[in-house]
Amino acid sequence: MEDEIMNAMEAAEYLKISRSFLSKLIKEKKLPYMRIGRGLRFTKSSLNEWINDRLSLAENPCSNSGGRN
Repeated sequence: MEDEIMNAMEAAEYLKISRSFLSKLIKEKKLPYMRIGRGLRFTKSSLNEWINDRLSLAENPCSNSGGRN
């Protein structure tokens, strides 16, 4: 099955965030994307993986602290 590719507006809608917040995540290199020409593209699978990573961090906040409490 082919992976769906989205533009920035579609990715923001899919993530239910504003375009400005999407831009912030991109500038901070926190969101996976690829550049095609002048445009940015996002794959649905990479966005789903990013969501799942965030959920894992939220469920296990101490696992990201480097062993410090």
